[in-house]
Amino acid sequence: MNNNKNISMKEIAELSGVSVATVSRVINNNGRFSEDTRKKVMDIIKEYDYTINMAAKSLRVSTSKTIGIIVPDINNEFFSEIVLEIEKFFFTNGYSVFICNTSQDDMKEREYFRSLDSKLVDGIICISGREDIPVDSIKRKIPIVCIDRKPKYDSSAIYVESDHYLGGFMATEELIKKGCKHILILTKSKSLSVNKQRLDGYTDALKKHNHPIDDKLIVKLSGNRSNFEESRDAINYLLKKGIAFDGIFASNDWRAYGALVALNQNQIPVPEKVKIVGFDGISVSKYCYPAITTIYQDKKNLALEAADLLLSLIEGKNINSSQHIVIPVSLIERGTT
Repeated sequence: MNNNKNISMKEIAELSGVSVATVSRVINNNGRFSEDTRKKVMDIIKEYDYTINMAAKSLRVSTSKTIGIIVPDINNEFFSEIVLEIEKFFFTNGYSVFICNTSQDDMKEREYFRSLDSKLVDGIICISGREDIPVDSIKRKIPIVCIDRKPKYDSSAIYVESDHYLGGFMATEELIKKGCKHILILTKSKSLSVNKQRLDGYTDALKKHNHPIDDKLIVKLSGNRSNFEESRDAINYLLKKGIAFDGIFASNDWRAYGALVALNQNQIPVPEKVKIVGFDGISVSKYCYPAITTIYQDKKNLALEAADLLLSLIEGKNINSSQHIVIPVSLIERGTT
């Protein structure tokens, strides 16, 4: 039997011969009741196709079994892989997920925080393109975990990130070990913690091996166009200006691919004349030719560590209020070195 009108808990109680409180305990699987009582109640629920009003329930119990994910660019393979792993984790733990793509727009991100607050989400995972998180947009105290970004003005932030400094160091040292003397870095001008750490790794590797730091070889891209286009055009410009380099550390794989295409267009063989190392370990680095040596970020581990932290916060478990988890990176050697 399937009635058009959703049956109430009071009617379920009357039909199964128990109290409303007992029906509630059975539905929430909380408290004492016999197996016979559970069967009676569940049979009525099944017969009348009863559905729980989650919005009303969330107001009563101050939990919605939902979380929000703020992501700067869902088209970016690195971010989409992380989001997918988070969604799978929370689905298996009985949560629904709101995925909010900000397109790296600060105002859009602020509005999404307000929207998630109004939807009574139990927590937020933030993969932000901003230096700070607009927590002033939230009226409730909601647990927030950040991925890959250390909020600039919040020393007590809970965040999970790859070892960006070590990645920058390893990438540069790989080029030095392969004989490069003039190593260029392609990075982003935006002063996010990620960019700074990778740049620090680059400069420290040069210092360790007594290589001079040449400001002309530190190329900071605006981020106003795609990583591929900006990187390709920057390399073309440097070649026209006659600036010499024999190694490129690109701070993500799309920048590395842009550099590779520019070098190919100018008949500069890779890796014979110029060697390239990227960062992230996404599919473009594997399937282009020659395949790009890259610093691999463990995207699944990043996602699961952040998701587990957020769930612990939602469930009220004791964790360090300034928790900071760093995930190791690794070098994948391919054709460009």
